Amino acid sequence: MGEMKPQLLVVDDERDTCANLADIFTDLGYDVDVAYDGLSALALVKRKTYDIAILDLKMPGMDGLELFKRIKEISSGTVAIVVTAYATSETAHRILDAGAWRLMPKPVDFAALLRQVNEALDQPLVLVVDDDHDLCETLWDLFRAEGLRVHVAHDVDEANERLRVHDFNVVLIDMRLPKGSGVDVLNSVHKQNPQARTIVITGYRDEAEQTVKQALDQGADAVCYKPFDVPELLELTSRLAQRDLQT
Repeated sequence: MGEMKPQLLVVDDERDTCANLADIFTDLGYDVDVAYDGLSALALVKRKTYDIAILDLKMPGMDGLELFKRIKEISSGTVAIVVTAYATSETAHRILDAGAWRLMPKPVDFAALLRQVNEALDQPLVLVVDDDHDLCETLWDLFRAEGLRVHVAHDVDEANERLRVHDFNVVLIDMRLPKGSGVDVLNSVHKQNPQARTIVITGYRDEAEQTVKQALDQGADAVCYKPFDVPELLELTSRLAQRDLQT
């Protein structure tokens, strides 16, 4: 997969702020889109996957926190940096608890913002493929707390779409999926994202034994059984992600 420019979305009702950030980041080699309100931003997110979204908190209509929650539903791997001139400790807790990466004060210190953007882009990419939406949400929170960027997919087609767009460091694959099986996803990983490490996950230890053996024979790095030993899963995923970065 060819090297793509980092994809940034800047959302602020102050058009000068959008223009300034877009000019600077574009000059630095980023691909930047801007929107001046939440609904326009969501329309862009539905058409294109962004690595980073820089969101103003206070905007007419939909504020930056609600916008991030909506973006997360559409594009779980987009990292949000929320900027505001009106931060309180309560606001900060709400924004960070929702899963935003950083809260930064306005007026924006561009050097500090650039450091945060680059730090987020350097985080390993993880794909979780499982049709259990609650589990995906839980793993998203856990992995984000470990400094991983997390995309989710709930069936084989969604997984294939994510794999077409991103180079993942680690892919976690449930063996039972709608529209196919985990082995189908594993084959797609090998074709489209061959450097990715893969972890097979299943809640059916006996029933899935043959499928798990097939997955391991085809190169899966590890298997984890539900219910997970959470610290063990976090350690394994982080270790595989870092090992991939070093190879």
